[in-house]
Amino acid sequence: MASLFVDPGRLSARLALEAPTDLPDGQGGVAEGWTLLAELWGRIEPLRAKAEEQAGAATAPITHRVTIRYRGDVRHAMRFAYRDRTLFIRSLRDPEESRRYLVCDCEEARP
Repeated sequence: MASLFVDPGRLSARLALEAPTDLPDGQGGVAEGWTLLAELWGRIEPLRAKAEEQAGAATAPITHRVTIRYRGDVRHAMRFAYRDRTLFIRSLRDPEESRRYLVCDCEEARP
């Protein structure tokens, strides 16, 4: 298997890894919230913006590849916060199965 070469200097984006959390809403129920798990360095690569139609409205989801150092606690339901952007993790993989890096396929949330 070919080795994935990642120059550590290219992991230059400071990311906040967040997990979904149920927060009390003050009336006996819960509201969805996000909890900061870690701040880490990563690389964000834009992949594509594809024009689509959803419920009669034109949309253009933007996808990104985010590479970070391996963490065993990252799941597909989590997200990265980067500056004023939110990147939802749709899938992730350890490309070499060596526990060196994780490559996450993400979709940017649009306001």
